[in-house]
Amino acid sequence: MSEQLVILLHGVGARGENLAGLGPIWARALPDTAFAAPDAPFPFDQGGPGRQWFSIAGVTPENRGARVIAARADFDAVIGALVAEHGFAARLDRVALVGFSQGAIMALDALASGRWPVAAVLAYSGRLATPVDNPARGTPALLIHGDADMAIPFTQSQEAAARLTAAGVPTRLIIEPGQYHGISPQGAQEGARFLAGAFGLLHS
Repeated sequence: MSEQLVILLHGVGARGENLAGLGPIWARALPDTAFAAPDAPFPFDQGGPGRQWFSIAGVTPENRGARVIAARADFDAVIGALVAEHGFAARLDRVALVGFSQGAIMALDALASGRWPVAAVLAYSGRLATPVDNPARGTPALLIHGDADMAIPFTQSQEAAARLTAAGVPTRLIIEPGQYHGISPQGAQEGARFLAGAFGLLHS
């Protein structure tokens, strides 16, 4: 049985396979780790084979939070099934959530609401769309965002980091100069280092 589980959460209109490639990249830094990259529960409502955690049709800053909250039950069902399947139901301290874009929104919401007190949350190009109600203060978070991101402004990660820090969540923010909406090689490397530290795999 693996010693850790990393769950990779894709962005809107994509599929799990779009993030699954991080597993082989991170395998050396994260030995004995299982990687899972599920598809979001809903078909992308703007066409194509992609999936979505919640609809972005007509989304506004005012209604986005309600959509994330409405998506919690289906998100939790996906995460809960994976955690149980891999044998980590009683070992959430060996589980990490890694999200990109809409997947990062869902991961940060899971942290801010305290529903998933996992070992770590890593959010690429995300935002915190919901209140920090009852956060998992023992779960460290790393937020990575490019300052050239035109899909989700990097200021959203700045704001999220400030709110999480104010709520007592150990949070680190990396802003990547010139990086667009995506995961850079350097961002992937920083993420692997963060996860290895959270799992106690770094050795001096």
